[in-house]
Amino acid sequence: MIQVYTGNGKGKSTAAFGMALRALGAGKRVYIAQFVKDMRYSECFIEDYFQDRLKIEQWGASCLLNREATDEDYAMAERGLERCATLLRNREGEMYDLIILDELNIALYMKLLPLEKVLDALKSIEGDREVIITGRYAPSELLALADLVTDMQEVKHYYQKGVLSRKGFDC
Repeated sequence: MIQVYTGNGKGKSTAAFGMALRALGAGKRVYIAQFVKDMRYSECFIEDYFQDRLKIEQWGASCLLNREATDEDYAMAERGLERCATLLRNREGEMYDLIILDELNIALYMKLLPLEKVLDALKSIEGDREVIITGRYAPSELLALADLVTDMQEVKHYYQKGVLSRKGFDC
């Protein structure tokens, strides 16, 4: 199954990490690829508690909010996609029940990855794997391929009151 969590509301990555926690609680193995991220946010530290069943890898060179993408950004995203494509097809060796492609939609929106390569990787899924893709701006082709799409919409947000990201809750 392929799930997509998109929209301008808060909680896409949070929902994906909630699914990861549920899968880990059921004894499953989880791989999380974080695209366009290079900082170890609070969620990265749970890997220490599930060493044999959880792997988190980041595929971003540095924050892209206020700058143009560099060759390094493109290369990191491409390496991340290659790694994920291998895991999606893998029937031996490194096997994961849940694969989360966190902020993949942002990498696509920023044109760090070609959409066709992503779709080809997703169409090559072997076995009974669950895949969750997060990030705003999910392309229509990805939505069409997905089995479940959740569009998270912002109604009200405390950022509008000047509250910044809070460690352990937002980052």
